[in-house]
Amino acid sequence: MPTRVHEFAWPDRIVVGTIGLPGARTFYLQVRAGTQIVSIALEKQQSALLAEKIDEILDQLITVEGNPFSVPTSTPIELVDNDQLEAVQEQFRTGAMSLGWDPTTAQVVLEAHPITEADADDNDESLDEDGANEPEMLLVRMPVGTARAFAKRTREIVGAGRPTCPLCGYPIDADGHICTLPEV
Repeated sequence: MPTRVHEFAWPDRIVVGTIGLPGARTFYLQVRAGTQIVSIALEKQQSALLAEKIDEILDQLITVEGNPFSVPTSTPIELVDNDQLEAVQEQFRTGAMSLGWDPTTAQVVLEAHPITEADADDNDESLDEDGANEPEMLLVRMPVGTARAFAKRTREIVGAGRPTCPLCGYPIDADGHICTLPEV
């Protein structure tokens, strides 16, 4: 069965956002080009790692001698996006992701694949008759400024969760916290 690819070569918008309250948030990577919008769910840790790795790629490009690409060291002000997610219809929950650099277009390339049924559980009843579980992936190519803005916003979204306890380092829930200090 062929893989359905949701491809965005020059997206109008690519952001990570959340739905829900801290401690019970669902993270989404949302991409839009014109009227086409794709939203995929991902874990908080995946979001944080994605931002970190994008910044690493961009920072490494800056250090390349004779680098022909104009890579910003910080987020260009015109690319700051603090708007909420648009209408979310989850396409899939993200499993494997890959990140790369395409020097021919000067873009960061992101691929996201859904969690496979084998990853989720060992249930062999994974295929629906209507093809709802056909293989699919998200492929996004973003210019360096957009990638820098994406990474910055993602770090802010990840950091906006529950505060951590200064004593034990675990998250503090809105309804209270029982500190479990390590024994000395």
